[in-house]
Amino acid sequence: MPERSYALITGASSGIGDCFARALAARGRDLVLVARSRDKLAKLAQELIARHAVRVEAMPVDLSEPGAAARLAQLLRERRLAIDLLINNAGFGAQGEFWRLPLERQSQMIDLNIRALVELTYLLLPALVESPRGAIVNVSSTASFQPVPYTAVYSASKAFVTSFSMAIAEELRPYGVRVVTLCPGGTRTNFFDASDYEKRDFAGGLQTPEEVVKVGLKALDSGRGLAISGWLNRLQVASQRLAPRALVVKFAGDMFRPKRAEDRRQ
Repeated sequence: MPERSYALITGASSGIGDCFARALAARGRDLVLVARSRDKLAKLAQELIARHAVRVEAMPVDLSEPGAAARLAQLLRERRLAIDLLINNAGFGAQGEFWRLPLERQSQMIDLNIRALVELTYLLLPALVESPRGAIVNVSSTASFQPVPYTAVYSASKAFVTSFSMAIAEELRPYGVRVVTLCPGGTRTNFFDASDYEKRDFAGGLQTPEEVVKVGLKALDSGRGLAISGWLNRLQVASQRLAPRALVVKFAGDMFRPKRAEDRRQ
């Protein structure tokens, strides 16, 4: 049995994943960093090793590819890297009319946001159950609490993540495995640029990824399951439960309707 255990973070090269890596390294945690970008991962790993004297393994893997989660799990076994904390953070979105967005891109979104998360969780769970401090953080979104027109597949994929995450949290409770479902709202990362979202104002402004990670780690430390970052986001999620469903969907559609879609309606 390996003497050391690691926290594995997907989507670790930027944004929330990068901040999780920095926060956990500051706590003295050894890390496995996973993302597509080899150069960004290597640079981050070197920085964390130098600053915090922790062990960091950089594994450039595109988890949206078929079989990628299984290959990653096999690589962990070969290197004898025991994982006791899994942070499923990798994901992306797309904005536009569903039938006009490329199907291949939306299928890739489902593969990364859902399939890779489920497969990696399944493959690593036996070790997490055996670990005295096994834990999972699944990064979902406040978009998971209602259908969102013009980002339909993304919000649906995050609805799956929230439902799946909260369900296995109850299944794993008798085994002592903590599962946190982290739901940030708009966050100041490269998500909007990478996902080709139009710039728009969010009520209360965008959170920083550091703020989101602080909420996630606080929930992890306390064993709390569902964590919505930001008081305004918590208020909005609570208010949606009281409003008529059709009204909530219409409001979300008005908020995320791209200008190009508005032009076609005129």
